[in-house]
Amino acid sequence: MYTTASVFFKTLANAGITHAFVNWGSDHIALLEELHRQRVEHGKTLIDIVTCPSEYVALSAAHGYAQITGKPAVVIVNGDAGTQTMAGAVHNADKGQMPVLIFAGSAPFTANGELRGSKDDYGMWLQDVPDQPAIVRQYMRYVAQIHSGKNASSMIMRALQIATSQPKGPVYLWARREVIEEDIDEATMTAAATLSKWPSVTAGALTSRAVNTITSALIHAEFPLILTANAGRNPSATKLLAELSNVLAVGVLACASSSVPIAGSHPYLLGYHFWGRQPHLDSADVVLVLDIDVPWVDADGCEPPAGAKVFVIDNDPLKRTFGWSHVDADLLCTADTETALGQLVEAVRAVGAETYDKKVQARRRSLEAIKAARQTQLSHAETLLAPDGVLPTVPLLLGALRSAVAAQTPSGGQQVLYLTEAASVSGLVWNHLAPEPGSMFMSGGTSLGWVLGASVGVSIGAKVARTEYDLVVSLTGDGNYLFGAPTATYWVAKKYSTPFLMIVVNNRGWFSPKFSMRAVHPTGLGSVASGEKLSVGFGQEGNVDYGGVAAAAGGAWARQVARADQLRSVLEEAMRVVMQERRCAVVDCLVESI
Repeated sequence: MYTTASVFFKTLANAGITHAFVNWGSDHIALLEELHRQRVEHGKTLIDIVTCPSEYVALSAAHGYAQITGKPAVVIVNGDAGTQTMAGAVHNADKGQMPVLIFAGSAPFTANGELRGSKDDYGMWLQDVPDQPAIVRQYMRYVAQIHSGKNASSMIMRALQIATSQPKGPVYLWARREVIEEDIDEATMTAAATLSKWPSVTAGALTSRAVNTITSALIHAEFPLILTANAGRNPSATKLLAELSNVLAVGVLACASSSVPIAGSHPYLLGYHFWGRQPHLDSADVVLVLDIDVPWVDADGCEPPAGAKVFVIDNDPLKRTFGWSHVDADLLCTADTETALGQLVEAVRAVGAETYDKKVQARRRSLEAIKAARQTQLSHAETLLAPDGVLPTVPLLLGALRSAVAAQTPSGGQQVLYLTEAASVSGLVWNHLAPEPGSMFMSGGTSLGWVLGASVGVSIGAKVARTEYDLVVSLTGDGNYLFGAPTATYWVAKKYSTPFLMIVVNNRGWFSPKFSMRAVHPTGLGSVASGEKLSVGFGQEGNVDYGGVAAAAGGAWARQVARADQLRSVLEEAMRVVMQERRCAVVDCLVESI
């Protein structure tokens, strides 16, 4: 016997979906029955099921999976309560432009046994809310209710088509319990849609006028600058960005990146920027704003000089989902990043190097000097201890991590994947680790806790994508660690054999709100108060045993580092545990307290 649940899973499999990250509830009984029918009749399920005891972890894992594979995963949650429990992970999937299909069951609409699946326990009345999808509608690219198994396949394919078209993002389908239980005939099953007629929308290109205008401006500028954040979401785009920067000697400044737009070793990378005034922007006479959410913050005194030419290329240059966004620009271009960069590179090559060689050579010398000075500053910072002369600083920790990874992994650090959510030290993490394209990710949103579930998701996604990593290393703050539902995460990691190394940068609290308060009230009464007094600090005695949580939930190896001279040996042992014992490891590294 087939039901709507049968069509659901068959359509997902036809669409190339390999995994569903699930948190089951009473509205999923038809799905559970169908999955076991598949096991009995075929020996396995059509797609792999990853059970997650937290909806936040489930969606964060699907997010990480999509970042590695470039393909959507499915998240299944229970009614209005499960939809709400995804919480800030919904925001992250939206702002991070991650293609994820979320399916939620819903309370039955019958109450007297009229249909199979009718209400049969108290909770089903409580969960029968007036507008379940309203909980997430403003974050979704598409929301729809499945009313019948007869057209469920088409509804699913439409949702996936929208999720994978630019700007990509999450979609939300939901169905009542009786609808999922609906009997379906063989013909409907056979007719389940396939990908062949449901392609993603082909992304747009620059107009010839835009290509000529931007190319000419970049060639003739004294100090052109490219600001980007998200170009690294497409690996092909990073190669073209590096080529454009090389050919014309254009500096690239990454602003609040969620992926690696250009190699850390690239001679014209000017660094990663997250806080305060941007370097070099006030010197630029041409600025290319490329695939970025917020190129600069006006309140920080950041803006290009008067008279500078500003060109914006983005899949949504107006940022239609933001309450407010504006850039004083000469051109706003809706275009795919890879396509646009390819057009610009081709146009520059057509001009001929003799036209711009003298100017480009001068720019090369300037950028090389900036790079050398920046590298000297980074190297010096990695030698410094905290003011007490015992604890490591964050730069010292990152330098030790980078060295240990290079020494301990078979690839010498070349096949290591980093995830980071160490919010207040994000700039330090990106600048000191200097990642290569495809080797480091953030969520792209601002809901903290993503990194734990994502660590599971990238590990599963890497297997699907047949990408071999020696090691997954995740970095977070001590406050963020608690946000990410660590007990659920480490249970999942153990069950599905997805070990990763977690570095907890432990400053005994949440520095970001204190930092923000100081920025607005630099001489206020709170500017000299401790984190604990401000209620954003945990205090020296109120610290959580972060490694102990992971050990209890998932058998993780755990150590705390309280001295800089302990770092290297602890990191090396942690890496051995992850790579050889295939267990998670947590290194709780104390740094200066807030």
